[in-house]
Amino acid sequence: MPAYPSQIKSKLPKTGTSIFSVMSALAEEHKAINLSQGFPDFLCDEKLISLVEYYMRKGLNQYAPMPGILSLREAIAAKAENLYGAKYNPEKEITITSGGTEAIYAAITSVIEADDEVIIFEPAYDCYAPAVELNGARAIYVELTTPSYEINWNDVKKLITQRTKMIIINTPHNPTGMVMSAQDMKQLQKLTQNTDIIILSDEVYEHIIFDGADHQSVMRYPKLAERSFVIFSFGKTYHNTGWKMGYCLAPEELMREMRKAHQFIVFSTNTPFQYAFADMMKDPSHYLNLRKFYEEKRNLFLKLIADSKFKAKPASGSYFQMLGYKGISNEKDTDFAVRLTKEIGVASIPSSAFYHHAVDRKMLRFCFAKSDETLERAAERLRSV
Repeated sequence: MPAYPSQIKSKLPKTGTSIFSVMSALAEEHKAINLSQGFPDFLCDEKLISLVEYYMRKGLNQYAPMPGILSLREAIAAKAENLYGAKYNPEKEITITSGGTEAIYAAITSVIEADDEVIIFEPAYDCYAPAVELNGARAIYVELTTPSYEINWNDVKKLITQRTKMIIINTPHNPTGMVMSAQDMKQLQKLTQNTDIIILSDEVYEHIIFDGADHQSVMRYPKLAERSFVIFSFGKTYHNTGWKMGYCLAPEELMREMRKAHQFIVFSTNTPFQYAFADMMKDPSHYLNLRKFYEEKRNLFLKLIADSKFKAKPASGSYFQMLGYKGISNEKDTDFAVRLTKEIGVASIPSSAFYHHAVDRKMLRFCFAKSDETLERAAERLRSV
């Protein structure tokens, strides 16, 4: 077919197919164990599946209210108050979204304008910068210090200008597994006080945090909460990323704007799933037990690869573990990740994919949200490298 209008100018000229799609396709092609894309390979709770079926058969299959069914929003409000001491109005300050990614995009789209600047910490999950750029704004990057992946707040302060409209944070952090501390939150609060800077806090791994640490949600800090969109994911919490269900909490003024974008991006999200999650949230153990569940998987994975040539600093949160390979090869991380997939049969994500300038630290990200059997088979192959 002839090329369709050659005068079309790409709004994301430097963006290609997501690295997650690329590596998952490569894993499929070579029958490799896929530890690249972040999704569990085990089933979610049978009770949740039964609840979805129940509400489907009950006939609740049409559009939900644009902001989500009220019973689910009320359950989320109760959870926010119980865990973080934060009070949100479920009618005006909570919206159910089609996954965390849609929530992030809707939040950014609702407040970011041309020529605004948005501070992003690198390595960064790959959906932040494109959303900023699609809205005509500029991403300003702050690199986390290595090897601890901490934030240098003096560096952040130097980059704040009159154009700074938003700061995006992510804790627990994808891809590094870093967890922001109470001191980090106090620094962020100090930095943004007496400004109009909005915070977008990506907290989709809120319950997957290890070694006795507490999740430092922005909701614990009233001066941060009053300027923040806070994003969460049912998929990460209930082991069903393919359902694409998430939610956002924000003060009324911000949420009013976000809903304007949300209603024209998806309008509303999956109705029977919402009723099912509202029922599941009546039992907090489903999310409170996640810490122990995933900490055991992290520890198993690290134990299984302990005598390999890969080097690891244990992840503090999320379900990703970074592994260094400097003692194995000097190849570019993209080349090494591809070779590892093709020759060894284990797929990962090269860390350079999370930097706008493709910084190569000789690190790969592995997902340990897998069955023990999968982790054992993958580790056996990694030990052979």
